[in-house]
Amino acid sequence: MAAQFITPTIVQKIGLYESISLAEMDGVKLMNRIDAKFLVPLKMLPNLLEDLRPHYRLLEINGHRMCDYETLYFDTPDLQFYHDHQSGRLNRYKIRQRNYVHTNTVFTEVKFKNNKGRTIKTRILNPKLINSTLSSETKVFLSQQTPFDPTILAPILWVDYTRLTLVSRTTAERLTLDLNLSFRNGKSHKSYEQLVVAEVKQDSLKQSRFLDLMKKYRLREGSLSKYCLGVISLDKTVKHNRFKAKLNHVLKINSRGISSADYSHPPV
Repeated sequence: MAAQFITPTIVQKIGLYESISLAEMDGVKLMNRIDAKFLVPLKMLPNLLEDLRPHYRLLEINGHRMCDYETLYFDTPDLQFYHDHQSGRLNRYKIRQRNYVHTNTVFTEVKFKNNKGRTIKTRILNPKLINSTLSSETKVFLSQQTPFDPTILAPILWVDYTRLTLVSRTTAERLTLDLNLSFRNGKSHKSYEQLVVAEVKQDSLKQSRFLDLMKKYRLREGSLSKYCLGVISLDKTVKHNRFKAKLNHVLKINSRGISSADYSHPPV
Protein backbone atom coordinates (compact mmCIF):
# COMPACT_ATOMS: atom_id res chain seq x y z
CA MET A 1 0.00 0.00 0.00
CA ALA A 2 3.05 2.29 0.28
CA ALA A 3 2.56 5.15 -2.18
CA GLN A 4 4.62 7.71 -4.03
CA PHE A 5 4.20 10.37 -1.35
CA ILE A 6 6.21 8.23 1.11
CA THR A 7 9.46 9.89 0.12
CA PRO A 8 12.99 8.45 0.19
CA THR A 9 13.69 10.72 3.17
CA ILE A 10 10.84 9.13 5.14
CA VAL A 11 12.02 5.63 4.18
CA GLN A 12 15.56 6.51 5.23
CA LYS A 13 14.41 7.81 8.63
CA ILE A 14 12.36 4.64 9.20
CA GLY A 15 15.36 2.46 8.35
CA LEU A 16 17.48 4.06 11.09
CA TYR A 17 15.25 2.81 13.93
CA GLU A 18 16.13 -0.12 16.13
CA SER A 19 13.42 -2.71 15.53
CA ILE A 20 11.13 -4.52 17.95
CA SER A 21 9.24 -7.75 17.22
CA LEU A 22 5.61 -8.62 17.91
CA ALA A 23 6.72 -11.04 20.63
CA GLU A 24 8.73 -8.30 22.34
CA MET A 25 5.64 -6.05 22.26
CA ASP A 26 3.55 -8.43 24.37
CA GLY A 27 3.99 -6.25 27.45
CA VAL A 28 2.45 -3.20 25.76
CA LYS A 29 -0.73 -4.53 24.15
CA LEU A 30 -2.71 -1.86 26.07
CA MET A 31 -6.17 -3.31 25.41
CA ASN A 32 -7.42 -1.07 28.26
CA ARG A 33 -5.86 2.35 27.88
CA ILE A 34 -5.94 6.10 27.64
CA ASP A 35 -5.19 7.47 24.19
CA ALA A 36 -4.73 10.82 22.51
CA LYS A 37 -4.84 11.65 18.78
CA PHE A 38 -3.03 14.34 16.82
CA LEU A 39 -3.35 15.39 13.17
CA VAL A 40 0.12 15.90 11.71
CA PRO A 41 1.02 17.24 8.24
CA LEU A 42 3.07 14.69 6.30
CA LYS A 43 5.80 17.28 5.63
CA MET A 44 6.55 17.26 9.37
CA LEU A 45 7.06 13.47 9.51
CA PRO A 46 10.82 13.31 8.69
CA ASN A 47 11.68 15.73 11.51
CA LEU A 48 9.27 14.00 13.88
CA LEU A 49 10.81 10.59 13.15
CA GLU A 50 14.28 12.01 13.73
CA ASP A 51 13.30 13.52 17.08
CA LEU A 52 11.54 10.34 18.24
CA ARG A 53 14.25 7.84 17.27
CA PRO A 54 16.38 7.96 20.47
CA HIS A 55 13.29 7.26 22.58
CA TYR A 56 11.38 4.59 20.62
CA ARG A 57 11.85 1.34 18.76
CA LEU A 58 9.90 0.51 15.60
CA LEU A 59 7.80 -2.60 15.07
CA GLU A 60 9.06 -4.85 12.28
CA ILE A 61 6.97 -7.75 10.95
CA ASN A 62 8.43 -10.20 8.43
CA GLY A 63 10.88 -7.54 7.30
CA HIS A 64 8.20 -4.83 7.00
CA ARG A 65 8.32 -1.63 9.02
CA MET A 66 5.45 0.03 7.16
CA CYS A 67 2.51 -2.30 7.81
CA ASP A 68 -0.72 -2.23 5.83
CA TYR A 69 -4.12 -2.38 7.54
CA GLU A 70 -7.50 -3.02 5.90
CA THR A 71 -10.59 -2.41 8.05
CA LEU A 72 -14.34 -2.77 7.53
CA TYR A 73 -16.53 -0.88 10.01
CA PHE A 74 -20.05 -1.98 10.92
CA ASP A 75 -22.89 0.17 12.21
CA THR A 76 -26.64 0.12 12.63
CA PRO A 77 -28.81 1.15 9.64
CA ASP A 78 -29.26 4.63 11.18
CA LEU A 79 -25.50 4.95 11.98
CA GLN A 80 -25.99 4.94 15.74
CA PHE A 81 -22.27 4.42 16.46
CA TYR A 82 -21.36 7.41 14.30
CA HIS A 83 -24.07 9.65 15.77
CA ASP A 84 -23.13 8.66 19.35
CA HIS A 85 -19.66 10.07 18.64
CA GLN A 86 -20.95 13.10 16.73
CA SER A 87 -23.20 14.04 19.63
CA GLY A 88 -20.41 13.59 22.19
CA ARG A 89 -22.09 10.70 23.95
CA LEU A 90 -20.05 8.89 26.56
CA ASN A 91 -19.93 5.07 26.69
CA ARG A 92 -19.84 4.54 22.93
CA TYR A 93 -18.83 1.66 20.66
CA LYS A 94 -17.14 0.88 17.38
CA ILE A 95 -17.31 -2.54 15.71
CA ARG A 96 -14.95 -3.55 12.94
CA GLN A 97 -13.19 -6.37 11.15
CA ARG A 98 -9.50 -5.69 10.61
CA ASN A 99 -7.02 -7.43 8.36
CA TYR A 100 -3.44 -7.13 9.65
CA VAL A 101 -2.01 -7.67 6.19
CA HIS A 102 1.61 -8.51 6.99
CA THR A 103 0.69 -11.15 9.58
CA ASN A 104 -2.19 -12.44 7.46
CA THR A 105 -4.57 -12.34 10.44
CA VAL A 106 -8.10 -10.97 10.68
CA PHE A 107 -9.93 -10.04 13.88
CA THR A 108 -13.42 -8.85 14.70
CA GLU A 109 -12.85 -6.06 17.21
CA VAL A 110 -15.00 -4.06 19.59
CA LYS A 111 -13.74 -0.70 20.88
CA PHE A 112 -15.58 0.74 23.86
CA LYS A 113 -14.89 4.29 25.03
CA ASN A 114 -16.20 4.64 28.57
CA ASN A 115 -17.26 7.72 30.54
CA LYS A 116 -13.84 7.91 32.20
CA GLY A 117 -12.11 8.40 28.86
CA ARG A 118 -10.63 4.91 28.71
CA THR A 119 -10.61 2.82 25.54
CA ILE A 120 -11.22 -0.90 26.07
CA LYS A 121 -10.65 -3.22 23.11
CA THR A 122 -11.78 -6.84 22.84
CA ARG A 123 -11.45 -9.06 19.79
CA ILE A 124 -11.90 -12.51 18.34
CA LEU A 125 -9.84 -14.17 15.62
CA ASN A 126 -11.59 -14.65 12.29
CA PRO A 127 -10.81 -17.94 10.54
CA LYS A 128 -11.29 -16.29 7.13
CA LEU A 129 -10.75 -12.96 5.46
CA ILE A 130 -12.94 -9.95 6.15
CA ASN A 131 -16.55 -10.82 5.39
CA SER A 132 -19.45 -8.38 5.25
CA THR A 133 -21.69 -11.20 6.51
CA LEU A 134 -21.02 -11.88 10.18
CA SER A 135 -20.52 -15.50 11.16
CA SER A 136 -22.55 -17.13 13.93
CA GLU A 137 -19.45 -17.22 16.14
CA THR A 138 -18.87 -13.52 15.58
CA LYS A 139 -22.49 -12.71 16.40
CA VAL A 140 -22.17 -14.55 19.71
CA PHE A 141 -19.02 -12.57 20.50
CA LEU A 142 -20.71 -9.25 19.68
CA SER A 143 -23.74 -10.18 21.79
CA GLN A 144 -21.42 -10.78 24.73
CA GLN A 145 -19.37 -7.62 24.28
CA THR A 146 -22.01 -5.04 23.31
CA PRO A 147 -25.67 -4.24 24.08
CA PHE A 148 -26.57 -4.34 20.37
CA ASP A 149 -28.33 -6.98 18.31
CA PRO A 150 -25.63 -8.16 15.86
CA THR A 151 -28.22 -9.22 13.29
CA ILE A 152 -29.01 -5.56 12.50
CA LEU A 153 -25.39 -4.53 11.94
CA ALA A 154 -24.35 -3.70 8.39
CA PRO A 155 -20.98 -3.02 6.70
CA ILE A 156 -20.63 0.74 6.28
CA LEU A 157 -17.07 1.81 5.50
CA TRP A 158 -13.71 0.43 4.38
CA VAL A 159 -10.62 2.16 5.79
CA ASP A 160 -7.11 1.49 4.48
CA TYR A 161 -3.80 2.90 5.69
CA THR A 162 -0.13 2.19 6.31
CA ARG A 163 0.98 2.16 9.95
CA LEU A 164 4.25 2.76 11.76
CA THR A 165 4.15 1.43 15.33
CA LEU A 166 6.66 2.87 17.78
CA VAL A 167 7.26 1.46 21.26
CA SER A 168 8.80 3.51 24.04
CA ARG A 169 12.16 2.37 25.35
CA THR A 170 11.34 3.37 28.93
CA THR A 171 7.57 3.20 29.56
CA ALA A 172 4.51 1.12 28.61
CA GLU A 173 3.63 3.31 25.66
CA ARG A 174 2.83 2.73 22.02
CA LEU A 175 2.70 5.40 19.35
CA THR A 176 1.03 4.72 16.00
CA LEU A 177 1.56 6.89 12.92
CA ASP A 178 -1.00 6.19 10.20
CA LEU A 179 -0.21 7.28 6.63
CA ASN A 180 -1.80 6.84 3.20
CA LEU A 181 -5.26 7.04 4.75
CA SER A 182 -8.15 6.26 2.40
CA PHE A 183 -11.87 5.50 2.65
CA ARG A 184 -14.27 3.63 0.37
CA ASN A 185 -17.82 2.36 0.53
CA GLY A 186 -18.52 0.83 -2.88
CA LYS A 187 -19.82 4.15 -4.25
CA SER A 188 -17.20 6.74 -3.34
CA HIS A 189 -13.53 6.97 -2.45
CA LYS A 190 -11.51 9.61 -0.61
CA SER A 191 -7.84 9.66 0.33
CA TYR A 192 -5.71 11.93 2.52
CA GLU A 193 -2.15 11.54 1.27
CA GLN A 194 -0.76 14.55 3.13
CA LEU A 195 -2.16 13.61 6.56
CA VAL A 196 -0.59 11.57 9.35
CA VAL A 197 -2.90 10.44 12.16
CA ALA A 198 -0.76 10.03 15.29
CA GLU A 199 -2.09 8.32 18.38
CA VAL A 200 -0.28 7.79 21.67
CA LYS A 201 -1.54 4.92 23.84
CA GLN A 202 -0.70 4.47 27.52
CA ASP A 203 -2.17 2.89 30.62
CA SER A 204 -2.57 6.47 31.83
CA LEU A 205 -1.34 9.59 30.10
CA LYS A 206 1.93 10.61 31.69
CA GLN A 207 5.45 11.55 30.66
CA SER A 208 5.96 10.97 26.95
CA ARG A 209 8.59 12.20 24.54
CA PHE A 210 5.97 12.28 21.81
CA LEU A 211 3.65 14.51 23.86
CA ASP A 212 6.60 16.80 24.58
CA LEU A 213 7.25 17.09 20.86
CA MET A 214 3.61 17.92 20.15
CA LYS A 215 4.02 20.89 22.49
CA LYS A 216 7.26 21.85 20.76
CA TYR A 217 5.53 21.77 17.35
CA ARG A 218 2.47 23.51 18.80
CA LEU A 219 0.14 20.73 17.71
CA ARG A 220 -2.85 20.27 19.98
CA GLU A 221 -4.67 17.05 20.71
CA GLY A 222 -7.72 16.68 18.49
CA SER A 223 -9.77 13.51 18.64
CA LEU A 224 -11.42 12.56 15.36
CA SER A 225 -11.80 8.85 14.76
CA LYS A 226 -10.92 7.43 11.35
CA TYR A 227 -14.41 5.93 11.17
CA CYS A 228 -16.11 9.29 11.70
CA LEU A 229 -13.74 11.05 9.30
CA GLY A 230 -14.52 8.44 6.67
CA VAL A 231 -18.28 8.74 7.11
CA ILE A 232 -18.30 12.52 6.69
CA SER A 233 -15.74 12.39 3.86
CA LEU A 234 -17.97 10.13 1.75
CA ASP A 235 -21.38 11.48 2.76
CA LYS A 236 -21.71 15.25 2.97
CA THR A 237 -25.39 14.97 3.96
CA VAL A 238 -24.75 13.25 7.31
CA LYS A 239 -24.90 15.53 10.34
CA HIS A 240 -21.37 16.54 11.37
CA ASN A 241 -21.65 19.88 13.23
CA ARG A 242 -19.31 18.67 15.98
CA PHE A 243 -16.66 17.67 13.43
CA LYS A 244 -16.88 20.61 11.02
CA ALA A 245 -13.83 22.50 12.29
CA LYS A 246 -11.73 19.33 12.41
CA LEU A 247 -12.81 18.29 8.92
CA ASN A 248 -11.81 21.72 7.58
CA HIS A 249 -8.44 21.35 9.29
CA VAL A 250 -7.92 17.91 7.72
CA LEU A 251 -8.80 19.28 4.29
CA LYS A 252 -6.36 22.16 4.78
CA ILE A 253 -3.54 19.77 5.73
CA ASN A 254 -4.30 17.61 2.69
CA SER A 255 -4.21 20.56 0.29
CA ARG A 256 -0.37 20.43 0.13
CA GLY A 257 -0.13 24.23 0.25
CA ILE A 258 -0.42 24.42 4.04
CA SER A 259 2.09 26.66 5.80
CA SER A 260 3.55 26.32 9.28
CA ALA A 261 1.24 29.11 10.47
CA ASP A 262 -1.79 27.13 9.29
CA TYR A 263 -1.03 24.08 11.41
CA SER A 264 0.28 25.82 14.52
CA HIS A 265 -3.15 25.90 16.21
CA PRO A 266 -5.43 23.09 15.02
CA PRO A 267 -8.88 22.86 16.59
CA VAL A 268 -9.28 20.97 19.85
